[in-house]
Amino acid sequence: MATLEDIGVAAAINILTAFIFLVAFAILRLQPFNDRVYFPKWYLKNLRTDPTHSGAFVRKFVNLDFRSYIRFLNWMPDALRMPEPALIEHAGLDSAVYLRIYLIGLKIFVPIALLAWAILVPVNWTNRTLEIEKLSNVTSSDIDKLSISNIPLGSQRFWSHLAMAYAFTFWTCYVLLKEYETVASMRLQFLASEGRRPDQFTVLVRNVPPDPDESTSELVEHFFLVNHPDHYLTHQVVYDANKLAKLVKKKKKLQNWLVYYQNKYARKSSTRPFMKTGFLGLCGNKVDAIDHHESEIKKLLKEIAAERERIANNPKSIIPAAFVAFKTRWGAAVCAQTQQSRNPTLWLTEWAPEPRDVFWKNLAIPYVSLTVRRLIVAVAFFFLTFFFMIPITFVQSLATIEGIEKVAPFLKHLIEKKSIKSIIQGFLPGIALKLFLIFLPTILMIMSKFEGLTSLSSLERRSASRYYLFNFVNVFLGSIIAGSALDQLGSFIHQSANEIPKTIGMAIPMRATFFITYIMVDGWAGIAGEILMLKPLIFYHLKNFFLVKTEKDREEAMDPGSLGFNTGEPRIQFYFLLGLVYATVTPVILPFIIIFFGLAYVVFRHQIINVYNQEYESAAAFWPDVHGRIITALVISQVLLMGLLSTKEAASSTPFLVALPVLTIWFHKFCKGRYEPAFIRYPLQEAMMKDTLERAKEPNLNLKGYLQNAYIHPVFKASEDDEDEDDDVNNEMWENESVIVPTKRQSRRNTPVPSKVSDASPPSLPEAVQEHPQP
Repeated sequence: MATLEDIGVAAAINILTAFIFLVAFAILRLQPFNDRVYFPKWYLKNLRTDPTHSGAFVRKFVNLDFRSYIRFLNWMPDALRMPEPALIEHAGLDSAVYLRIYLIGLKIFVPIALLAWAILVPVNWTNRTLEIEKLSNVTSSDIDKLSISNIPLGSQRFWSHLAMAYAFTFWTCYVLLKEYETVASMRLQFLASEGRRPDQFTVLVRNVPPDPDESTSELVEHFFLVNHPDHYLTHQVVYDANKLAKLVKKKKKLQNWLVYYQNKYARKSSTRPFMKTGFLGLCGNKVDAIDHHESEIKKLLKEIAAERERIANNPKSIIPAAFVAFKTRWGAAVCAQTQQSRNPTLWLTEWAPEPRDVFWKNLAIPYVSLTVRRLIVAVAFFFLTFFFMIPITFVQSLATIEGIEKVAPFLKHLIEKKSIKSIIQGFLPGIALKLFLIFLPTILMIMSKFEGLTSLSSLERRSASRYYLFNFVNVFLGSIIAGSALDQLGSFIHQSANEIPKTIGMAIPMRATFFITYIMVDGWAGIAGEILMLKPLIFYHLKNFFLVKTEKDREEAMDPGSLGFNTGEPRIQFYFLLGLVYATVTPVILPFIIIFFGLAYVVFRHQIINVYNQEYESAAAFWPDVHGRIITALVISQVLLMGLLSTKEAASSTPFLVALPVLTIWFHKFCKGRYEPAFIRYPLQEAMMKDTLERAKEPNLNLKGYLQNAYIHPVFKASEDDEDEDDDVNNEMWENESVIVPTKRQSRRNTPVPSKVSDASPPSLPEAVQEHPQP
């Protein structure tokens, strides 16, 4: 178990590491040849150009202005200087609201920490319970004397913890209420003020029923002309182009290698580059690298042309889904938020993601298989979560002095040294857990993709939910249960069964020392490492040296990245969980959490302003998830405190805690009913206002031309292809306007009986349809 001295050593190591990262970043960002690494957002907006310096050649690579090094920490005030409205204009509402999560952490935990240190810490410290217990069977350290474990059984001092639990709950709920109100208002204002976007007029329709008389495109057009005659504008059916996308991706990869070998030959024209065609270029026939890649690209171009022809001529390539565009936002809102058919499983409509948010690969998944996929993913996640606890427990057992001595007894004399022991107990557990979870986000994202979600934003939100649950079960509960059992193993063996719950109740607060080490590794050094961007820095210079030939190549070599909601938000929520749980139990953890929120706010504000290029804009649609997870953490903290006090024989005070979870859940229900509709539905009043203003400003707007090609698969767009003219001819097929096709079912014109397939039941086609002549 880490002592106060071990925590001090760990703090020194992590503070030094964070300081080195921050100083290295401050120096590297000043160098001209790193400008595109640390300021890519401005380049993508065409608001920054490569720095030019006259004079010595070295000035192109190294900043020789020594005055700039004196101000090398100016990036911190610069990151805080941009006001929030300007930040929203610059980076979008998602980024601005994401930063507010860190501010919520500061708003909640700074007052809580002041109150806890002023009241609970003196109450805990002025007891001698652990000193007495230490003589018998319980392992503890000096830092645990600041926790609730140091209060004797049945003490009246537990009333102070009860009062603080109520104060912390009311303060947290107040902050959450104000933030929910603010973010909801920001979202509505953002939606009202943002410019025209295709997703404002477009609805994604899935599970279009098959029809023997009409194609999918004709059926979609007929259905919406009948049921939305005044508002339907056009549509784009969805093609299964996954194989074509793989071929295009493979061609791009080969082109990169071709550029690499061409650049290599240009630098040394006396020798042609050669390569081996076998596994990883280690075996196989030796061939001319440039000729080989040129021939492979030619073969791929033929395959791509054949695949495009197959998609164009094969009706089975069209999947039962379509992007349907409307003349007004009001019409799209009505369609997206209502049931279209008598059969609730057909003609399913939802707001279309914005074009860059669409995850095209999953649109080809049959809708009927989604339920089975969700079940498979749920089962797989269950086993991943609970079986992952075994290796985590094993790793944590090795990250202790006793564990290392058991596995490697020959190291006993080395690790028993005071300095080595402090490093192992104060630093090793946190870094071991951090490294062990490094591949988890990738695994969870693969699960979400298999589940069939159709937008990047929904993929990230679903992965974030699973990541949070995994952290709670494995990192939080697993560390407490496994760690407490390992630390108190001798006590468990030598006491009766009815004494074990008391020992656990006393041992749970003591795990705060482990979480303190984890916070310093992940929340201090980890956040500082985020701003250094070591991986993008290395990859940019490698690409710039081997692959870049044109300015476009240089832009593609930049890797600005994005917020990474699927990994960043669960990390923040884990700190909320730790802070709320330990606020009344071991308040000493709160300053470490506050440092994390403050440092992370500054770092990510800088990254959002200068680096990250967000892949999509959801107008803060993720906020209900953020609010719900903080509420969940609050309820968990209340339930755990009840369980802890019950082991402390605080029978007179424990029943008063029962009201807290009830009040918290009621508060969540209130916020859900009051504010959540703003995040899942678009008010018709707002839609009508925006439509009216647009008609007044742009009465001659060609909306059909604006929306016609917005949702064509990227591999079909002419702007995405750099192939020969034949490809441009093929593109015309995908970009042609859809023509009005009257129904081929003659009975639909003169009978009110609905179709058994489509469930539409109008007595006849509207006049608006009959006005169009047949092409």
